[in-house]
Amino acid sequence: MRDPTNQVDPQRTSRRDLIVAFACGGCVAVMIGLSFAAVPLYSWFCHATGFGGTTQVAKSAPTQTSARKITVRFDSNVSGGLPWRFEPERRTIDVHLGEVVTVYYKVVNEAARTITGQAGYNVSPPTVGIYFEKINCFCFSTQTMRPGETRDMAVVFYVDPKLAQDSDEDGVDVITLSYTFYPARAPDQAAAAATAESTAPGQPGRI
Repeated sequence: MRDPTNQVDPQRTSRRDLIVAFACGGCVAVMIGLSFAAVPLYSWFCHATGFGGTTQVAKSAPTQTSARKITVRFDSNVSGGLPWRFEPERRTIDVHLGEVVTVYYKVVNEAARTITGQAGYNVSPPTVGIYFEKINCFCFSTQTMRPGETRDMAVVFYVDPKLAQDSDEDGVDVITLSYTFYPARAPDQAAAAATAESTAPGQPGRI
C-alpha cells in the first residue's frame, strides 16, 4: 500500500513551477535590459574617460596654453562600399598644448549618385583621448554629398594643457587623430524606408 505521506501535492508543485518560471523570466528580462543599456553606458564611459582613444567634446577654448609642443598626425580612411576620396589638407602639425587649431579634410564623392556617410574617430595613444578636445567636427553629424561633389570639412580642436601634468604621458610627443568614413542612411531615406515598411502588405499602416 502507498504511503499517503509520500504523495505529491499538485497545488504545491504547480506553485513551485510558477515561481521558477517567473524567476527565469525575470532573469531573461534583466539580461535583455542590460544588453540594450550596454551600448549607451559604454559610449558614456568612453567619452567620460577617453577610454579606447575616444576624444572629448569642448564647448569653448581653453583659458591657458603651455610651452610644451606636441605633434598631431592626421589619418584618413574610407570603409568598403563608400566610393569617396578622403584626405587631410596636411598630414602633421606641431601645436602648443591649449592652442586652438583648425584643420581641413577634403572629401570627394566619386560616385554617380548621392551618398550619405558618417565618420567615426579615435586618437592614439588611446590614453591621451581624455586630453584631446574637439570644439567642432564634421563627425558630429551625417554628411550627404551629391555626385562628384567636393567638400572641405573642418575640425577644430586643442590638446588640454593638463596633459603636461600627467606624468604617465611624459613620453608622448605624437598624437594621431584617425577618421574613418562609413556609409550611412540619410534621414529622408530612413523615413521613407520606415514608411514603406509600415505600409507593406500584411502590415498595418500608420495614421
